[in-house]
Amino acid sequence: MYSTILVPTDGSETATRAVDYAVDVADTYDATVHALSVVDAGDLGLRTPPDVDVEELRRPLRERAQSAVDAVVRAGEAADVPVVAAVRVGVVHRTILDYAEENEVDLVVMGTHGRSGLSRALLGSVTEQVVRESSAPVLTVAPDGRREQDA
Repeated sequence: MYSTILVPTDGSETATRAVDYAVDVADTYDATVHALSVVDAGDLGLRTPPDVDVEELRRPLRERAQSAVDAVVRAGEAADVPVVAAVRVGVVHRTILDYAEENEVDLVVMGTHGRSGLSRALLGSVTEQVVRESSAPVLTVAPDGRREQDA
């Protein structure tokens, strides 16, 4: 049923819960997990004063992204599930959707941060945007670890 499962991660607790689901599903279906962490292009200092070293701003963001995918690799190794790790830079939801399409992903498993009301309206929801636009089914995992919705 599933051969390629994408788990976008930022290393947060909610993303880690989604990793557990992705590895479990991959183990069940002998699938490969693709771990993707996206460095948000908006966080790269594009509006930073010219005297600030932008590379110095980018380094910790890339390191955090790499650390997040490395954690997925370790979870996959522990379960004997193959994991492909990737770090990309871009608009987060668009990069996730593009990666899913490029890699013919069968299922996307991702966490939600549980925002509601004004904060959700103002910040938007990466997960919600992926659910709306993904051609693959999306399994979302709530902050408490329960599956929130299947799309």
